Amino acid sequence: MISGISKKVIFFSILFINFIQPSKSAELSKINRVINNRNTKINLSNTSILDISSNSLGNYLDDSNDYVKFLKKRIDPFLVAKAENQQELIIQSDKQSEISDVIYAEGNVSVSYRGKLLKADKLIYDKSNKKIEARGNITFILGNQIFRVSQLEYNFISEKGYLLDVKGVINTNTLIDDISSNFSLSDSKKLENLIDLNNKEVINTPENIQNWFFFTEKMIIDGDKWKSKKAIFSNDLLELKQAKLAINSLEVFPINEKLRFKSSLNYLILDEKVSIPFWLGSRNFDFKKVQPANTWNFGYENLDKDGYFIGRRINSIDINDDFVLDLEPQFLIQRSLKGYTKSFVNKGESITSDRVKRNSSFEDYFALKSQIKGTIKNWDLEIEKNLNSLDINKFSDAFRFNTKLSKEIDLLDSVWKKSFYGVYRERVWNGSLGEAEIYSGYGSELQKENTWITDGIKKSEFLSLGLANITAEALNTKNLVTNLKGNLFYSLDQKFPISIVNPKKKSIDISYQYIPEPISKGLSLNTRLEVSYSFYENGNHQEYLGLGIGPELTFGNFKNKIFDYTRISLLPFYKFDNGKSVFKFDQNYEDLTLNISYDQQLYGPIVLKSFGILNLTNDSNDYGEFIDSKISLNWKKRSYEVGIFYQPHNQAGGISFRLFGFK
Repeated sequence: MISGISKKVIFFSILFINFIQPSKSAELSKINRVINNRNTKINLSNTSILDISSNSLGNYLDDSNDYVKFLKKRIDPFLVAKAENQQELIIQSDKQSEISDVIYAEGNVSVSYRGKLLKADKLIYDKSNKKIEARGNITFILGNQIFRVSQLEYNFISEKGYLLDVKGVINTNTLIDDISSNFSLSDSKKLENLIDLNNKEVINTPENIQNWFFFTEKMIIDGDKWKSKKAIFSNDLLELKQAKLAINSLEVFPINEKLRFKSSLNYLILDEKVSIPFWLGSRNFDFKKVQPANTWNFGYENLDKDGYFIGRRINSIDINDDFVLDLEPQFLIQRSLKGYTKSFVNKGESITSDRVKRNSSFEDYFALKSQIKGTIKNWDLEIEKNLNSLDINKFSDAFRFNTKLSKEIDLLDSVWKKSFYGVYRERVWNGSLGEAEIYSGYGSELQKENTWITDGIKKSEFLSLGLANITAEALNTKNLVTNLKGNLFYSLDQKFPISIVNPKKKSIDISYQYIPEPISKGLSLNTRLEVSYSFYENGNHQEYLGLGIGPELTFGNFKNKIFDYTRISLLPFYKFDNGKSVFKFDQNYEDLTLNISYDQQLYGPIVLKSFGILNLTNDSNDYGEFIDSKISLNWKKRSYEVGIFYQPHNQAGGISFRLFGFK
């Protein structure tokens, strides 16, 4: 019936394509003129089914008759149920007629086909010219995907048409399934109410953004392409004011079983006041994980870039249908002002040597960051490159490379992430041992994450198994060593409520301006269990058992403007360790640490967030100092959060941004 991926993934097309089927054969059931709430059923299979639109019934039965009402209650659901399982198209309306191969339906028009539903005030279908027109309160319902349109026209011969005044709700979790599968029509009224844009309450979906409101004045259909001059997507299901994505020159078309999005310059609009430009380019866009990247990137990186820098992302470049290249040229502000650099070793020395002060050339003032993303037979491929100077003579010292090939697999009744990776010149920060260098490496990893709640206790576990061949800085010398490393790691975090006041409901309303979900206040106890075992080709091994327990106190509602939210967490953590690593970057060193977290609302949406790991190991050179830390100042709203952060331990900083999801 419907051929090609283009008819599977473009959600409106599925409904339209089915209208063409009744005109294929003169042997199909004859459509009768029926008045006063009658059904037109077009049988698209060889199965016979009761047709209550026949003239014999139409002449003798009237809606006012109790027997007719009884029949309608029994037969209408029967027809709909049959339509979901077989290939019958049913048109229901208050008035219905056919003149010269043109079907006219008016008043509460409802068209159902295999679980897909179209509603309208008026519908005209020209069987000869294969053209459909609908007007007035048009509603499409495809599972959890709902769209309302004021006017629709489509020609099945030219495969061209348009939709006017489109607004809808897109559920990314079920989009593809809803396009190709049936659903229960009994849920249609509940789903349709979502699009009235008068949500009183919503619930946060912390893992991803599941639901988007969608608006456009006109959507043009041209074959398997859907185009709009401007389309608006919003994750703010309460007000539509806090966060919007304005997508310009939008084109949507299918490639290799996926939807591809193409656009020009777009804008992230915050609180209808601030517009931040960004590009999608042409790519397979994942609305579940969308976090629009800043066009301009202002950051701080002292070790590799000598301080402050500014970068600008340019339009994404299509390598082919499956791969996209993103480029970000950067200008190193502080290095250019100083006239020298401390990011490189002396010429000709080992990369593990100490960095020295060197005069900088004009080429040193520029850097380049690039990323390639795509898919290879259901595997996700990411390749990231950083070039921290354009001076060819410093290329081997300035170049860093990281690539990863991954996919989700089912194993032992669980979802795991399988990955293969390769690195060149990767920096690793290892507590009080400081920065360590991985010169090169490749390997494979299998990971599983799980979070659940049992009797009010929140639990999160992580399991990882890995094997890699690594060349990196040795533990006690500056030499590079090569070894095969295997590792098993498991962690379990638990949060026990001691004296907690949970919100009466999980939903939030418009009064929640600053947070995506209600706050659980009071005292809880956090615990952490870690188990790690590593072995090396030369016979070395190291292992540890880590245990931590500490309090967390939260108070305030984050609804008032001043100091209405505070969170303090303390977690002492002790390692019972044994053995030694071959490398510096993964050596277990600190036995006792104290993890400290402190978040404080200052005024309105302004929040101070801080985290640090305090070294309490007596024989450590960094005893009593923070060996890992991060501080940020954030602007936090219900639908988004943006912040500026700095990490003192590795002298790096930048800008962070998140969107929150709701249902």
